[in-house]
Amino acid sequence: MTRRDYLQMMAATAAAARTVTASPAGGDADREQRMKWWHEARFGMFIHWGLYSVLGRHEWVMENEGIPVAEYERLAKQFKPKPNAARDWARLAKQAGQRYMVMTTKHHEGFCHFDSKLTNYCAPKQGPGRDLVKEYVEAARGEGMRVGFYYSLMDWHHPDGARCATDEAARRRFVDYIHGQIHELLSNYGKIDVLWYDVSWPLDAAGWESEKMNAMVFQLQPEIIVNNRNALQGDFATPEQRITADQRAWESCMTMNDSWGYQRADDNWKTPKTIVRNLVTCAHDTGNYLLNIGPRADGSIPEESVAILTKVGKWMAANGQTIYQSEKCQPNRSAFASFSRKGNTLYMHVHFWPGSTVALGGLRNKVQSAKLAASGKEVKFDQDDFRVRFTGLPEKAPDDPVTTLAIECDVEPHQDNLYVRKERPRLKA
Repeated sequence: MTRRDYLQMMAATAAAARTVTASPAGGDADREQRMKWWHEARFGMFIHWGLYSVLGRHEWVMENEGIPVAEYERLAKQFKPKPNAARDWARLAKQAGQRYMVMTTKHHEGFCHFDSKLTNYCAPKQGPGRDLVKEYVEAARGEGMRVGFYYSLMDWHHPDGARCATDEAARRRFVDYIHGQIHELLSNYGKIDVLWYDVSWPLDAAGWESEKMNAMVFQLQPEIIVNNRNALQGDFATPEQRITADQRAWESCMTMNDSWGYQRADDNWKTPKTIVRNLVTCAHDTGNYLLNIGPRADGSIPEESVAILTKVGKWMAANGQTIYQSEKCQPNRSAFASFSRKGNTLYMHVHFWPGSTVALGGLRNKVQSAKLAASGKEVKFDQDDFRVRFTGLPEKAPDDPVTTLAIECDVEPHQDNLYVRKERPRLKA
């Protein structure tokens, strides 16, 4: 299965999930309370780490290069990360302004970072010689992060991982194995905040017994939230490598370069400005942004990831109030800015600084005050029926990588560009 096949499969899975009416066992009644912290957080860290990190050639290296299981298994003895590497991840997440973390406890390769009684293909019984999930949980909690577990249903290592689609006995064994490992994960590490399923290939919801799976999850962790990748709707949707608002809760997961796992040759890094813009775009439509790091085999974080997140963190330290707890935002049109909102305050995030005057057309509310969000410095403005102009600003953007204006309106801000097009006076012929 290629990466393109996988993305096409995920799109089909998401479409199928929308037709499933069953809710997680937690039900709709308590979903709002369970998800309150998550909606407020807006920004999280994804961690893809596994045996593929030893090779450093993408997290799909086992399948993309057709590596036999027996050959790939030998990586488990070579995988010897430094102690408590997750401490550095959690500190970086906190510094970056992220509020929760989601780590791959088992990726498609089948290797488990946790202590499993159901397989010897796990960290305590292989090269690491210890429970890496335990270290991650302790590190995340130590920095005040909410804790999430990623768990891949698809498994390239398990002998029944593919034949379960056509062999009922194999399906029974494999589903029991998967349910059993999820039970272990949610029983042995205290309170867990997020369960992030991935890749339901090759079974559907009935084959995975997904309703039973979710019922078990909520019995073990009543306050947890789950995503939609076990072929049920779950609590939130998961657009991947794109930002697509959903009618319900959603979280866009994205890489910082083109790879989820450590890929030593992948130098296509997003800039801090792009990361901030993506975060604002998610906040605009009340979505979350789950941004990935791919540690090396020893657990160290690539320097490029550290540099990017450090710069994003400096911006969040000064502007985080424009992102956390953001609300649905209607203004959305500008040639050089994007928007978020809290109450009657419109935050105009200027990505391409135009100079001493920043203008916004079509704002139909009265502006009462304006300031630079990071410094609190007052900004002068004038307003007519068609636009508001913020004047006396520096010729060069005062903040890096994005300068944000906090615009206080008399009521919830509303933009109407069509009004400008239709009603603005024009010269007569």
